[in-house]
Amino acid sequence: MTAGTICYALLCLGLLSSCGFPPPAGYENTPAIRKERTELKDTLLRLLPPSEASRPEAQAEALWLSDQAYKASADIARLNDTTLPGWLNNILVNGNLQDRGLCWQYQHDMYRELRRRPLQYFRIGCCVRDQAEGSEHNCVYIAPIYSAWPHAVILDPWIWCGRLKIMPPGDYNTKRWQDAPHAIQELQAIYPPGHKLPFEHWQLVKGRNGKYYGYYSREARESEQLDHMVENIRKSQR
Repeated sequence: MTAGTICYALLCLGLLSSCGFPPPAGYENTPAIRKERTELKDTLLRLLPPSEASRPEAQAEALWLSDQAYKASADIARLNDTTLPGWLNNILVNGNLQDRGLCWQYQHDMYRELRRRPLQYFRIGCCVRDQAEGSEHNCVYIAPIYSAWPHAVILDPWIWCGRLKIMPPGDYNTKRWQDAPHAIQELQAIYPPGHKLPFEHWQLVKGRNGKYYGYYSREARESEQLDHMVENIRKSQR
């Protein structure tokens, strides 16, 4: 079997997968997902000391994070027009057949959406699995505001094509998964708590040479992906 045949078979398999294509409109408000949102809220509250978790403000914060995470996960996949789950979609992006949809792009987008509200009990971080290896994978996490990694819940909107995967403490290998504070050095400045940047805003865009640049850079001003971002923003504001 040739490499091309194998690749084609994998693509077909992905298309047949129930995790292919973005979630349909209204997905995050279905009874099953409303139940999952409640479960995530409870999981987040279990990260806190009981004396804090019982406070109405902490419960409201956990509820907002849960609802926002599920909504953002589906919306990111829809905006990226993701057609295949996980690694299969990367084939399309890296082959210039799909504009966006790599795991670190989902990470940046999810971070942007979870920073729309100043938080008192939780903080948003970035983490990486198998850094600098072929299996490297990037996600965001939610942790108590004064807690150190790895006391956190990992959120993965990428692997199932916008259908959020939750990994609470104990469900991920802390030898493979690491905190990635370097990943948020620029993100946290661009997306401060309570920011108002549009959902369609991307921190990095692909230049003509295939490398990624900050949206504010000279290289980005010549980027078709920046034009795509600006057009998305214009459409959302009509």
